[in-house]
Amino acid sequence: MSADLLKQKPKQTQTKDISLFSATALGIGGMMGAGLYSLLGLASSHAGTHVPLAFLVGAIAASFSVYSYAKLGAAFPSSGGGATFTVMSFGPGMISGGINIFQYIAYLFAAALYAAGFVEYTNSLFGGNLSPITLKCITAALILICTFINLLGPSLVGKAETFAIGLVVISLLVFSAMGFHQADFTTFQMGGGSIEGIAVAAGILYINFQGFGVVTNSSSAMKSPQKELPLAMFSALILVTVAYVAVSTAVVLLMPLNSIQLHSGHVLAVAAQIVAGKLGFVVISISALLACAAAVNATIFAASNVAADVAKKSSISSALGDSVLKNKLRALTISSFGVIALALMFPLNEVGQMASLAFLLVYAAITYGHIRVSQKTGANPKILWCAIAINLTLFTALMLNTIEHSPSSAIALVIALAGSFLIEGIARLKSKHSSSL
Repeated sequence: MSADLLKQKPKQTQTKDISLFSATALGIGGMMGAGLYSLLGLASSHAGTHVPLAFLVGAIAASFSVYSYAKLGAAFPSSGGGATFTVMSFGPGMISGGINIFQYIAYLFAAALYAAGFVEYTNSLFGGNLSPITLKCITAALILICTFINLLGPSLVGKAETFAIGLVVISLLVFSAMGFHQADFTTFQMGGGSIEGIAVAAGILYINFQGFGVVTNSSSAMKSPQKELPLAMFSALILVTVAYVAVSTAVVLLMPLNSIQLHSGHVLAVAAQIVAGKLGFVVISISALLACAAAVNATIFAASNVAADVAKKSSISSALGDSVLKNKLRALTISSFGVIALALMFPLNEVGQMASLAFLLVYAAITYGHIRVSQKTGANPKILWCAIAINLTLFTALMLNTIEHSPSSAIALVIALAGSFLIEGIARLKSKHSSSL
């Protein structure tokens, strides 16, 4: 659902040990949630009834990045997550600064996706009759409310996240069990989904696994991070993958492919209605609303914390850190308005693709940096190269599809990537010029 959520309470987590169970639960909370509700229908338009296989491919791809992050987190225990890893791998400079800015923007993409998912399920509860203006107002209101909640303090963010995850897990498990019980296996037929389509779908669904990085933020509070961190991360990944495959399988068993694609943005609610009538529709819709709202909440907080953290630790230029990202309040405000702009500019499907593309690229870049310090982490360079190759393969498949079907979002992603390094470069030149005066 969100990444780097543990940044909320860095001092508290350092004062006591994080158990293996707690770290695993943290990883499940980071991965399980809003993306599943929002992107299942879109993925099916590419993978057909092979969506469960696309989830499995996405999980396999994520497992290589999990290996990289686990080794980095064990070698460099910190609450800074990926922002710290870039500095340790590339050193403080323009490369790590540019990557961290782009990583920050990736969080904004993810938050915009979750906001779009919230609006989609809100509209479905009202029979799809809400006007475009009303939907835009709901989008802005949700993000502003989440910003206000963040201003009240991190404990409220954590409680909202815990509550939402609990409801999400329970509702999805119940739905899967009832779906398998009611499905007619004798009439089921496979349909759609080429190898290329499955790869595109796996790339789209990758955002559902990006929250594994949250576990690395607890590494400094583990008794034995070298052993416990990989076990916690892989355990969380396996459990979440099982849930995703079960839910997606139940959906394709219950609904014909054309119906899944027709109700793309809220397909889980429609599938739940088949299983349990109107009550099922309402329960899944409400759990989706809570999951998406909590994800927006936590992701905005994570994004603003990443921004403030990299500025404080000089992971980006001093000129940028001392002005735009001077403190958490300013970073939170900028993050919120950035999410509003993205959510209003791009529909759910496009912002979902942009979020997955961004994280595929970020994880490939961080893993490449990991190779530079692999002697310090003890990681196998061959596995790291596999992680890079797999991430870039999914990125390429999804990017080519995005260029063909939604070129505006592909252009926006390229602008975000180039702009991250351009902003960092200009800011560093400004810092260098100011220091020379």
